[in-house]
Amino acid sequence: MTRHYQITTVLATLFSLTAPHSLFAQGYEGAAISAEEAISFGFADVLRSDPIYETVQEARPREVCSDVSTERPRRYDNTNAGTVIGALVGAALGNQVGGGDGRRAATVAGAVVGGAVGREVDASDNPQGSERSVRSECRVVDQYVERKEVVGYDVQYRYRGEVYSSRMDYDPGEKLRVRVAVSPAD
Repeated sequence: MTRHYQITTVLATLFSLTAPHSLFAQGYEGAAISAEEAISFGFADVLRSDPIYETVQEARPREVCSDVSTERPRRYDNTNAGTVIGALVGAALGNQVGGGDGRRAATVAGAVVGGAVGREVDASDNPQGSERSVRSECRVVDQYVERKEVVGYDVQYRYRGEVYSSRMDYDPGEKLRVRVAVSPAD
């Protein structure tokens, strides 16, 4: 039964190709007819295909960095020399006062007071300075770039001696498959 079905299918196909309504019998290669709708398909020669461009703006984020300088005041803290000199002068002056244990107490007190006074004098002679620092600050910004983009094609083609034009969203190449619909004129 399977063999009989295959032979019948081959014969039916051959018969349809030799029928008078077939486009192949009429010499139109590559076309096919839909008998219900009177529509056929063929190939046209493409004469021109001109791209249509549109300018598009595209945002491209990028990082921008800059150096930021800051200043902050600072006090001159290296007063060791003034403290030592003040303590020695104070001890020498305290040693001149009294006698015995009183002299020792006066020498120690003179050294303590002289050291404090020497430190303050040294600090006031050296003015406050400032400390400068530089740090990098970064942020993201959009840089807009324009570019041209192909959005379609104006196509001119010839089918059976007639020239037609269409706007298409792709480049068809050298040949364009066309759909031909035939209906009676009133």
